[in-house]
Amino acid sequence: MRTAYAILYTIIWPFFSIFHPVKAIGREHIPEEGVLICANHTALSDPLLLVFAFHRKFQIRVMAKAELLQVPVIGWLLKKVGVFGVERGKSDVGAIKQAIRFLKGGENLLLFPEGTRVRESRGEISSPKTGAAMLAIRTGVSILPVYIPEHKRWFRRTPVVIGEPYRPDVASRKGSQEEYMAITKDLMDRIRALGAQVST
Repeated sequence: MRTAYAILYTIIWPFFSIFHPVKAIGREHIPEEGVLICANHTALSDPLLLVFAFHRKFQIRVMAKAELLQVPVIGWLLKKVGVFGVERGKSDVGAIKQAIRFLKGGENLLLFPEGTRVRESRGEISSPKTGAAMLAIRTGVSILPVYIPEHKRWFRRTPVVIGEPYRPDVASRKGSQEEYMAITKDLMDRIRALGAQVST
């Protein structure tokens, strides 16, 4: 995975840096140990913006919708660089176990709590899921909130704001549904608060 990741990164980055350059804010907050990266999601380019904001040193596993991995060629390439699928709208136990293995193995995992793209400028309503909270509690890893602005301009740097990692305060590694919901709300509040660092 690491070799394929590095090769594809090296191939794509020069082109992406011309058409969709990234300005990382808060890169010093990225921990050396594995972390659960959680960001808002407004565009198909968001995963690439995050990957390039983190640089090649901090390689990222990505949880993506399963149908994306079924696309010929693209799906094969995504699997090679560490992307794995999750069946949306159902409890995908296999994907959850895979995510737990990666996090316990010290890898960085990207998950979009909202589960799909949400463009609030179009009146779309955010309905974040509690999966990120559950994974953080079960594995004991830190959550790293990240904000990506909805509006992105070609040939202009898109800021990606990386917040400080934190561990949810819970009584046990099991957690309750109420705790999951409270952690999820707090996480989304932290992500949105990072948007204040983006100049308009």
